[in-house]
Amino acid sequence: MPIRPKKVKKTKAKISGGSSSKSFLLRLPSFLGSLSLYSVRSDTSNCGGGLVGAAAAASNCTTQHKLHHGVNNSGRWSIPGSATAFVTPAQSAAPEGTTSSPIRADTHSSPLLPMKRPPAAFTSSIKRSFGLGTAGLNMSSSSATKGTESSSTNNNNKPTTGPPLSKFRSSLSHSWLQQLSPEDPLNAEKSISAHVGSRGRDGRAASAQRPVFNGHYVLVRPTPLKNPKLVVHSPELTAELGFAEGEVRSGPFVRYFSGDVDGAFADIDDRAQGVASEGGAYEGTVETWATPYALSIMGKRYTNNCPYGTGDGYGDGRAISVGEILVPREDGDATTTAGTASSYPHAASRYELQLKGAGQTPFCRGADGRAVLRSSIREFLASEAMHHLGVSTTRALSLVVSDSPGGDTSNRPWYSDNSKSRELPGMDDPRLARYDERQKREILSQLAAQSKSDPDMMVEERCAITTRVAPSFVRIGHLDLFARRVEMLAMKDDGGEKEPIKETSRYQELEDMMWHAAYREFYETAYAPYFDKKDSKAASLAVLDGAMNNIARMVGGWIRVGFVQGNFNADNCLVGGRTMDYGPFGFLDVYHPLMAKWTGSGDHFGFMNQPQAGYANFAVLVESLLPIIDANDGDVDEVRDEVLKKAQTVFSEAVDVAMRSKMGLDSDALSEGLGEQADELWSEIEPLLKHARGDWTMFWRQLTYVAAKYSPVKKLEDGGVYTASDYDAMMTMLLGEGSTNPFYDALTDENRSTLRTWIENWHKLLTECYNHSLDQSKDGVIAAPEETMRLANPKYTLREWMLVDAYTKADAGKSPGNPFSVAGDYTGVHELFELCKDPYGEGSAELHKKYYRRAPDESLRAGGTAFMS
Repeated sequence: MPIRPKKVKKTKAKISGGSSSKSFLLRLPSFLGSLSLYSVRSDTSNCGGGLVGAAAAASNCTTQHKLHHGVNNSGRWSIPGSATAFVTPAQSAAPEGTTSSPIRADTHSSPLLPMKRPPAAFTSSIKRSFGLGTAGLNMSSSSATKGTESSSTNNNNKPTTGPPLSKFRSSLSHSWLQQLSPEDPLNAEKSISAHVGSRGRDGRAASAQRPVFNGHYVLVRPTPLKNPKLVVHSPELTAELGFAEGEVRSGPFVRYFSGDVDGAFADIDDRAQGVASEGGAYEGTVETWATPYALSIMGKRYTNNCPYGTGDGYGDGRAISVGEILVPREDGDATTTAGTASSYPHAASRYELQLKGAGQTPFCRGADGRAVLRSSIREFLASEAMHHLGVSTTRALSLVVSDSPGGDTSNRPWYSDNSKSRELPGMDDPRLARYDERQKREILSQLAAQSKSDPDMMVEERCAITTRVAPSFVRIGHLDLFARRVEMLAMKDDGGEKEPIKETSRYQELEDMMWHAAYREFYETAYAPYFDKKDSKAASLAVLDGAMNNIARMVGGWIRVGFVQGNFNADNCLVGGRTMDYGPFGFLDVYHPLMAKWTGSGDHFGFMNQPQAGYANFAVLVESLLPIIDANDGDVDEVRDEVLKKAQTVFSEAVDVAMRSKMGLDSDALSEGLGEQADELWSEIEPLLKHARGDWTMFWRQLTYVAAKYSPVKKLEDGGVYTASDYDAMMTMLLGEGSTNPFYDALTDENRSTLRTWIENWHKLLTECYNHSLDQSKDGVIAAPEETMRLANPKYTLREWMLVDAYTKADAGKSPGNPFSVAGDYTGVHELFELCKDPYGEGSAELHKKYYRRAPDESLRAGGTAFMS
């Protein structure tokens, strides 16, 4: 019998908090979701008339997104981890008894009081509590030179012993090609004949749209950029991958990572004979590949986005993998040989490199396979920004542009200078007359969040390629695809005797994909203990457990830093729980639980709905591995129920940890009975942030400054208590001055009273948690709560108005009949790259003035900045 998705009743899952009895209603994937009063619905027939109906219709999804939407509009989360980076901002000279880190002469003097540094032991423990190992926290401050090619100082400046990229080439080890199956030649011939009519450039696979009926990959060559020019690279990552700085500035490096994979090795003497890596990953030429996967949105499987209506045409449309490499680790096992497949993971780390925008693949669905400079700048900077924010992510190695004259360009729909979101009604609009004040503000708040439009012009833009890097790019969609094919086989009834599922090629493709995910992402827990025993059931369960925790921690991190992925389908969700596909993303300016930049996000991918979207993606992963569990005598109903029930708690706790860390509240202390008070604090402040249009980053950073100046540690040491006048001063400090005021709307008297009460309640709980933690400490030494807040609340995030300024300068100089007549100015790109490297620091006075502020008012309505398509 086929394994069908099982409907699960809405469940109440306790959040973390020990004896706390508070719980949140869990809103599960599409077929289980429920809507609150003002949530946008895919079916607007019951939304009422007037502005309420208009609010619903304004954000209606495209056909492929017409689902039940999960979040509620109240800002409550149900399946909400945090990953933070331990970086102490540079401070002004510290008084005696404190420790300050070295600072530059131009470092901005922050409103933070000098703080005692936590003990070294705490440094490690807090990293572990946020789910990060120390290896993932390298906050390199090395700079990229502003200019056409970036350069930096790193720890890998040893001269190469051969031609550029020779070391890189010798480290290639393509486990995807070695462990998984290519497209069957007969099926490839059938597809090419029916849909293309000729073979591709390499004689093995067509580089034009066509269905792919089986196999885990298709061999396809990148299409090189004309006149490639290196714009920026990550010095930290190039060193980590083993590139010498001279290589990065070399012609072969630029050629390889602009798609000219063959031309990059023209100078290597032994190229004619071929250099075979272990396992035969290539012979004479580096093999490059694209992969098929499936599309699922909020737990619902789709095929209508596929050109053939079957799901056989979905996959990497413009991303091409150009290698996996093994890089020896300094702490590696000396008993294994570094640089060989057997050295992974004990003596070497494995990285996969993909070119985004490298040309057409069979999965391009009619598009040109290119990325433009604008989107590539956003991808590069966002990838590196998330890394330095301490949230698990794919990385960006390099950004190469096709330079003029003679470079490649593509036409893209985009927004004119006159494109704005529509004017919103006022509180006195007659259509709102039947609503009370609270409901009016709710409706207008939602209209503001969802007032978006499509592009109104076509623009010609330079093409570019970003090289993204990760330990693997195994997506949930990969497993989803092969699971569907197994289920289709199980449902097929041709009247004859059926071959046992486990003996079919389709089942073998699914199981191979699972083993590969285990090998790449969860080697120690899912691969090594079970592969030799061929215990695929136990391995599948271990993959689920690892993916559950990693994805939950990732989405908790998104909430913490104010990030909206925008298109969080299962195919954009890596099994390893890394942020990827920086397309329609955005960092919050104005807080709203349904906020998203992309016009197609609907509310199911809105800011506070992301934990539910992550849970829905995880549910797809569960369904995708159930055929393996079923084929190995597992009880699929029992496994499904147990795993999803556990996931509800894990996802909910992940967001709890994130939100409590933003308020400086110690989770261990809260588990002793204070958890309900912490949850109530968020419930009390969330409506004010929404209705007075609070700035997510500014509010929490200003609150951090309040915690620093009015620290429970300082008052405890002085033997005093805070008074009413102190709480008044706290509110004054929180509200800042001018552009550092975290609210876009002026606070009413009622709002000010609410905020004043909230600050007092928050600070009292902050003090109580600190005192409790101090009492429970064995040595009487714990970190001050303001330190936890500083780790949780970045000062700088990569806001869209910053990016618009940078990419506009970079792609400037167009003129009628002579586009791109002026060289691009990349200084803004480099400045933002430097800013991204220290998001928790104070920065220079210049950076503070320029970037620590609310978004400019005009950016909150401008097409391409406030929203995009």
